[in-house]
Amino acid sequence: MVSSASAHSAAVSAANPPRTILVLQGGGALGSYQAGAYEALLAREEEVDWVAGISIGAINAALIAGNPRERRLQRLRAFWQRVSLDIPPSLPLPYLAEGIDLGPLRGWWDQGMAMWGAWQGVPGFFRPRPPWQWWPRPPVSLYDTEPLRQTLLELVDFELLNDGPMRLSVGAVDVESGNFTYFDNRVERIGPEHIMASGALPPGFGAVQVGERWYWDGGIVSNTPLTHIVGHLPRDCHVAVTIFQIDLFSARGSLPGTLAEVVERQKDIQYSSRTRAVSGWVRERQALHQRLRDMAALLPAEQQRSAEVRRLLAQTEDPSVALVHVIHRGKPYESANKGYEFSRLSMTEHWAAGLADMGASLEMLRRQPALAQGEFRVLDYQPDAPQGARLRTSSSAQG
Repeated sequence: MVSSASAHSAAVSAANPPRTILVLQGGGALGSYQAGAYEALLAREEEVDWVAGISIGAINAALIAGNPRERRLQRLRAFWQRVSLDIPPSLPLPYLAEGIDLGPLRGWWDQGMAMWGAWQGVPGFFRPRPPWQWWPRPPVSLYDTEPLRQTLLELVDFELLNDGPMRLSVGAVDVESGNFTYFDNRVERIGPEHIMASGALPPGFGAVQVGERWYWDGGIVSNTPLTHIVGHLPRDCHVAVTIFQIDLFSARGSLPGTLAEVVERQKDIQYSSRTRAVSGWVRERQALHQRLRDMAALLPAEQQRSAEVRRLLAQTEDPSVALVHVIHRGKPYESANKGYEFSRLSMTEHWAAGLADMGASLEMLRRQPALAQGEFRVLDYQPDAPQGARLRTSSSAQG
């Protein structure tokens, strides 16, 4: 049942279609890259109207939608400081202090910190299940995520998240049916359980109950909400939309040379977004819409004015869309454990990289010509490319 407050929010959303949308992919510990990217995005005058996320992207999305603009950065920092692991004070390793260049030891350091988190858990996020829970029957997950619930209740204002101006969508998978679903604050009241369900990646985390159903991490089916967003854009050719898609895994990469690199590359491909596939689908849809309009123009004037034809043509009006694709590019020392390596050092690096990449992307977006009516343009910032070749663009426009 939709509450009166959510119904009011839906009516406001329909009257004011989203013009700036933030899309956040899953990626565990890499999620601080998204937080840094959002810090740069906050400098932009235009407010985010709609934020959608999966897994860690859902958590970042809740921290953004569930706080007023002036408090979002502080709450994002509070979360990522809380869940990042500092050097265990019991270990006499002062030369591995934060900010020190570890050189060739860095890969070993990251692996050690990933193992430390897997063994001890991550404060404010998850903790290992005690030994007595493994007998006489093993539990359904390795970790207990009750600490995450408490963190969300502390750092997210769920009243504001549900009744505020920003739309929120998070994806999860129904464990029993295998169906993918989106929880949306314009349709239902969102609580911490919806956010936790979106990030309940097995076998580490157990399924989370929402209503009468149980859900796992949406990344099992799709690690990005981009298709959902594009499929629900307003049907208005006079609307121009900017989508910022912040991805944590890159589809592009080099040929692996070791078994460890094979595992990492496999994960990158598995969890990367299919942005080009979505772009192709959008272009095909636009071409179909154009053909429908061309066919309608051949009808007699009386039939063109019929309610059926007008209703059909109303569904062919596509907004102008600029999709800004900002992608975390892994470092040479990172490995397949980067998604659960929660060290303070790595968190700080990811945050700084997101801040820099989004800042450069915004500058390149500012230099772009205005969108043509019905145009779909993809801007892909590539920080590792030579100067002058760092922006790859592709576009299509309706005739």
